[in-house]
Amino acid sequence: MLLDARSVRHGATVRADLCVVGAGASGITLVRELAGQAFDVCLLESGGERYDRRTQSLYRGDNVGLPYIPLHRSRLRCFGGSTNHWTGWCRRLDPIDFEARDWVPHSGWPFGGAELDAHYARAHRLCQLGDDRYDVAAWESETSPRLPLDGERLRSKIFQFSPPTPFGRIYRDEIERAPNVTGYLRANALELETCAAGERVTRAHVATLDGGRFAVEAAVFVLATGGIENARLLLLSRQGPGTALGNRHDLVGRFFMEHPYLFSGVFRPAAGTAMGLYRIHRAETVQARGEILAALALTAEAQRQERILNGAVYFFPRPQHKTYRRFASAAMVSAQHYVDALRRGELPENPIRDLRELIRGADDVAASAVRRAVALFRTAERFSIRAFLEPAPDPESRVTLCARRDRLGQPRARLAWRLGGLDRRTLARLHEILDDEIRRAGVGTIESHLEHGVTGWPATLTGGAHHMGTTRMHDDPRQGVVDRDCRVHGVSNLYVAGSSVFPTAGHVNPTLTIVALALRLADHLKRQLGGGDRGNHARAPIPAAAPSLADRDGRPTSGPD
Repeated sequence: MLLDARSVRHGATVRADLCVVGAGASGITLVRELAGQAFDVCLLESGGERYDRRTQSLYRGDNVGLPYIPLHRSRLRCFGGSTNHWTGWCRRLDPIDFEARDWVPHSGWPFGGAELDAHYARAHRLCQLGDDRYDVAAWESETSPRLPLDGERLRSKIFQFSPPTPFGRIYRDEIERAPNVTGYLRANALELETCAAGERVTRAHVATLDGGRFAVEAAVFVLATGGIENARLLLLSRQGPGTALGNRHDLVGRFFMEHPYLFSGVFRPAAGTAMGLYRIHRAETVQARGEILAALALTAEAQRQERILNGAVYFFPRPQHKTYRRFASAAMVSAQHYVDALRRGELPENPIRDLRELIRGADDVAASAVRRAVALFRTAERFSIRAFLEPAPDPESRVTLCARRDRLGQPRARLAWRLGGLDRRTLARLHEILDDEIRRAGVGTIESHLEHGVTGWPATLTGGAHHMGTTRMHDDPRQGVVDRDCRVHGVSNLYVAGSSVFPTAGHVNPTLTIVALALRLADHLKRQLGGGDRGNHARAPIPAAAPSLADRDGRPTSGPD
């Protein structure tokens, strides 16, 4: 059942065998898998079933690194989490993403990609995707062929799209009916309390925004609150005097990763070049059906030879005036910040900086306005190139706590997102290889908007709201916060779910892997807690996906997922 935490008596103690904190993609997947087991599950969710501005404000924090999405706009704090507004991009990580690469410091997962194969297949169904195939041959057709690249350095890569599935709405009734699950909405976990020795969590302290307080005692706890909030909750908890929970080696919050996304140039297809495979569309071939888009990605061989990270580009159809270099200037990016913020009745996160850029780049704004006016009389469409890259793990890219406090009196998160030389070199080489291969194949031309050598980052740099790596997985407690089972090192009954455990991020959207890892963790917890069927809960079949995606207005953007 689902209850409003405000109805819990102040000072009460709730008891369960397992307590899961967070009801986003990982938390709902986990609880759904454990429904009907012979142990009791308590689910804590900060938000209600709908968006609430007061609750959402608990996500506010400070950005002190690279320019980044305001933290309170990068995730959703309600039942279903950010699956309530994701754009549905899905793909498995590549085999090379799991490898320890000598040119990528801190790379390597404790297991290879094959470990997740069966879990990926189950995750595919939960995300309501099409056929579980990613080989291009299954999706191309005579009218939508792949571009004729040789495949040694660059290859076409298929992404699939979830409807997108809102986990809270689709799987709510299953959780509501589960005899062993009690969910508490509007329940904010403040901190985790440990026993005197610090090797075991004994209870979670919970608060509601109207002043209520209660505790949850459980045999096992799982944090599933997202890549920033998982780290924040550990930093707010104590394992001993002066030591944050799970942080004996100063790793909690470090290695924050986000996929760099940026508009980096223009692609002009040659006459007769078929681009159908490279647009979002519903494919129905003899071999596979589903909503897909093809991108051009670096091969594993190219990554090894060039000693760079993983990365890809997709072709984004846009009105002609939006593909000129000046439209991607710092002034125009700042202008968009003002437009977006004013639509919400707010100011941009950095209004003075944005105003300064607008003044400095007034000629870019004027030129873009002229282009826009001319575009009213032209309907030409061009393809912007949008690059999306694997970020290198960096211990100085991190989440810490700041002096500002939220409505519950808790220190807010402070994010310092950083990218380094390997990230910049990957972007530069990706563009150079793309240009070489496109010209060699004779399918068009590339106009790069990058400065030679990419010494800095273009103004269009942003992220996909993919928060990863802050409680990274490693067998060695000196190199990771959790072990291969996602259990916090040195704490016998505390686990972490979600993308915060990723040691490396690949370049693909994380949701499918988040769900696969949650399914893997559920299997582990069933064994640990002695799971068995209570006999009175029949799991509902996964609802079929809609026959086609909702209209995305032609925007293959990387939304929060």
